[in-house]
Amino acid sequence: MSQRETRQEETRKETDEQSVEQAASLSPHLIYEVIRRDGEEELSRTRRSLFWSGIAAGILISLSVLGEAVLRTYLPDTPSRYLVENLGYSLGFLAVITSRMQLFTENTITTVLPLMRDPTWRVFGAMLRLWGIVLGANVLGGFAAAALFVFTPALPADIMLSVTALSEHAMSMSSSVSFWRAIPAGVIIALIVWMLPQAAEAKFFIVMSFTWLIAAGDFTHIVAGSVEMAVLLLQGDLAVTDAITGFFVPVLAGNVMGGTVVFTLVAWGQVRDDVKAGAKD
Repeated sequence: MSQRETRQEETRKETDEQSVEQAASLSPHLIYEVIRRDGEEELSRTRRSLFWSGIAAGILISLSVLGEAVLRTYLPDTPSRYLVENLGYSLGFLAVITSRMQLFTENTITTVLPLMRDPTWRVFGAMLRLWGIVLGANVLGGFAAAALFVFTPALPADIMLSVTALSEHAMSMSSSVSFWRAIPAGVIIALIVWMLPQAAEAKFFIVMSFTWLIAAGDFTHIVAGSVEMAVLLLQGDLAVTDAITGFFVPVLAGNVMGGTVVFTLVAWGQVRDDVKAGAKD
């Protein structure tokens, strides 16, 4: 074999090797590293940037309520309408997640992984600071969107009726039911975060399909549900104490339980040995 042919063969092998590496799925350890670094970046952001990103996310998550209400209003009342109208629920999450805005339930995994690696009071305090700022900003943004719906003619009357009906259903659950249905929602959002680093062109489909599952399964989400809670509060159809004890606190606890205690600890368990081995090296 000539030197030219030898070089061509070596080049071909290198190209094939690169193709195999690019096609191979990321290992759990690499996925962990991507998310952990994102979490460390989030923990280092200023309060101002976290707050305004959280406000934007709270406002845009209202598209989930609006999208579902529009489909409910204009689709024919058939048995299959329920499954189709819940596709509208994905709109707010698509806007928030693909725009990389601060959504509280994403942070139940993203900012916890740095704490798993470095379990210090400093990191724990930074995580709680971020959680508090982002959750407060998400809820404030949700209330701003709800105020637009309730106090202005921004929405046609028939769509507003659907928004109210969806809100009444979300707030009709008991506190225990709200808590237990929040756990799967927390797991699903954490799963979306875990899948996105290797999703490539499938990001849109992943976010759409799994957030549709939250709506179709009638699970509860603290931020999207806060828009529905705010609608009824601003209309005077829901007492503040009922909103806090019947919805907000149990759903918050359930989302954290699902996203952090269930999914994140399991995810950490499968990479813990690799992380510790890498740290020793």
